[in-house]
Amino acid sequence: MTQTNWWWVRHAPVTETRGRIYGSTDPNCDTNDPESYAGLHRLLPQDAFWVTSHLKRTKQTAAAIAAAGGRTIDPAEEPDLGEQDFGDWHGMTHNEVYALPTAHRFWLAPATHCPPGGESFADLCVRVSRVIHRLTADHAGRDIIAVAHGGTIRAAIAGALNLDPEAALGFATENISLTRLDHFTGDDGHPETWRVAWINRLPK
Repeated sequence: MTQTNWWWVRHAPVTETRGRIYGSTDPNCDTNDPESYAGLHRLLPQDAFWVTSHLKRTKQTAAAIAAAGGRTIDPAEEPDLGEQDFGDWHGMTHNEVYALPTAHRFWLAPATHCPPGGESFADLCVRVSRVIHRLTADHAGRDIIAVAHGGTIRAAIAGALNLDPEAALGFATENISLTRLDHFTGDDGHPETWRVAWINRLPK
């Protein structure tokens, strides 16, 4: 049996949008928290394959984690690990979206609802799953550190636990939190399976 460990880190907080929805747009994040990045560096494996989305907040977060350990990294880039595209909702406040008849009770929209000009969370789950399966096969038996987004990590949890996308929206994924999902191949006659080590673990 081959074990491949996924270490998911949500990017650092975004403050320059002043609380407005940024989704798949590309603002900077604030990595001014040395203690937290040192804590993340201590928790993460040293000999791992690093990957980020194409959005700079994930790259900035990955660089801050590496710098906390006195090193540099060159992560692979996977655009399909990017955050959900909220289309016309980008730039709106959360309260403005919550006032819409399609609002979710604690997230922006139900999993199957597609914001105008955007994509649904269910769509996000499909594209994230493709990347996870490919990278798990390409880097079988290794540790994979993926610096990504709240929606991306919820999608990964949905896949690991075989959850309906709507159920996965109930998971909290705080900024710079760590989620670890372990994949086991079925090469000994058993089907492949996932184990959840932890979800939304903060470095402090």
